[in-house]
Amino acid sequence: MFNNTFVINGGKKLKGTIETSSGKNAPIALLCASVLVKNKVILKDMSHVEEIDRMIEVLVSIGVDIKWLDKTSLYIDSSKDLTMDKINKEACASTRVSLLLLGALASREKDYKLYKTGGCKLGERTIRPHLYALEKFGVRVESKSKYYEVKNSSLQAQDIVMYESGDTATENAIMAAIFAPGVSTIKFASANYMVQDLCYFLNTAGAKIEGIGTTTLVITGVKKLHKVDEYFVIPDPVDAMAWISLAITTKSLLTIKNCAYDFLALELENLSVMGQKYLLLNKRKSKSGNFLIYDIKITPSDLKALPDKLHGRPYPGLNIDNVPLFVPILTQAKGETLIHDWVYENRAIYYLELKKLGADILLLDPHRALIKGVVELKANEVVCPPAIRPGMAILIAMLGAKGKSVLKNAYPIERAYDNLVERLRSIGADISKVNN
Repeated sequence: MFNNTFVINGGKKLKGTIETSSGKNAPIALLCASVLVKNKVILKDMSHVEEIDRMIEVLVSIGVDIKWLDKTSLYIDSSKDLTMDKINKEACASTRVSLLLLGALASREKDYKLYKTGGCKLGERTIRPHLYALEKFGVRVESKSKYYEVKNSSLQAQDIVMYESGDTATENAIMAAIFAPGVSTIKFASANYMVQDLCYFLNTAGAKIEGIGTTTLVITGVKKLHKVDEYFVIPDPVDAMAWISLAITTKSLLTIKNCAYDFLALELENLSVMGQKYLLLNKRKSKSGNFLIYDIKITPSDLKALPDKLHGRPYPGLNIDNVPLFVPILTQAKGETLIHDWVYENRAIYYLELKKLGADILLLDPHRALIKGVVELKANEVVCPPAIRPGMAILIAMLGAKGKSVLKNAYPIERAYDNLVERLRSIGADISKVNN
């Protein structure tokens, strides 16, 4: 694991096509869900981001057989008994999504320790929504100073209401319900893309989940799941949004391939209101057959500020992860736009780092920022914040700023964006990576 520095010579027009990867959110949920299968699973179109590498390290350390069959195909076999006492503490603690093991192991392990997690530094990120749901199924979690002590009893079907419609909390509840005898109902569930992909994957393995894509899931417990010879992961819409933001910020003619349209439709509508021109091309189904896919061609456009505030909310709202990716776009839109980043206590603070690149941003409080445009972005040296999407927003702004910029400690971005430097170079970006 390297903490890399990116060196960017920005202000260049980009051109060509860039392909959306599966990112980190859906692949990691499927990785953890494979533990439920206790048989062979092959996941296709997997990305090679740092977050996935950490999760693989965790699973291998407890006895799961995992190997890459090729660049994007991952073989997983968790049929052997697990060795939770040998869990890789450092890898577990470095990624917040290791929390998904709470649901994945609810039917397999009676008593184990899960080491407290890292991830993005976005203020308080409580795990209470996970615990309130899991406790109803029979999972008991006691917080210690450095780890969670987990005790699982026999699973029971439940009708639950999600305390918070969080993605990973919903995924944990789904995985806990799979082997709970009877019928479970999960209300106020997240219907986001990674949750839907998890449900489709589990149904492919023999689970019985109804209501996919809605906020009410009905899960009939099964006794076991069967092997999955091939499952294609959804292309990540937040990965796609980064390239959309990049094209607009750099005023480039760029086509973003393999975009999961239903999870970008509201983002595109907001951009359309701002005056952004784009084309939807090559309509088709995803390789799994579950999602609508387009290629999106972005054309340089004169933008005006949004007439209303921009804010994220659970799907089908504007994706909460995509809110920071609008910030560099708004620096190039005439007028003032208010962003309300209500979900996290600290994330909006990171937007101020863009001021070092010439952005005109006024932080009104920890959640609200006023962005004024149009500004000419300027090169500078910035330390990447410990958060994926704000870090990516800074990199996008650097690519749009004339001159040489340096982004230090870029590891947070590489947690989620696959093969980043190579993909950017393929569309004409002048970027290099230095391993520290």
